[in-house]
Amino acid sequence: MLEVNSTLFIQIANFLILLFIINALLFKPIRNVLARRNSEISSLEKVVEDFSSKAQQKEKDIEESNSKARKDAFLEREKLKGEGGDTEKGILQEAMAQAEQKIGGARRELEAAMQGVRQTLESELTVFSKQLSEKILGRAL
Repeated sequence: MLEVNSTLFIQIANFLILLFIINALLFKPIRNVLARRNSEISSLEKVVEDFSSKAQQKEKDIEESNSKARKDAFLEREKLKGEGGDTEKGILQEAMAQAEQKIGGARRELEAAMQGVRQTLESELTVFSKQLSEKILGRAL
């Protein structure tokens, strides 16, 4: 079977020395690389989270500013509509007043002309009636 002699202790020492060498040459560098990679990944994850939160905040700010701009534009449009309606009413009232003035002036001119024609006809009425009577009777009056 197994005998415990000096070669066993040499084998154990050999194993421990090789374990120390392999650890120093292979395992420690791999663990260091993995640790650096993990730290870089975690720092990059923090950067990504920061950028993501900043992007979300910027998106929220942009949405708020767009909403405010839409609201302001709507209010301005309604204000301009109101001003346009008031301006339209003013223009229509002014046009109606001008039209009424022109119509009133035309009526006065027409009435004056009709009065002049009536006076002329009334003054000539006796002459026309005399001429008509002479023509009907066939003799001078």
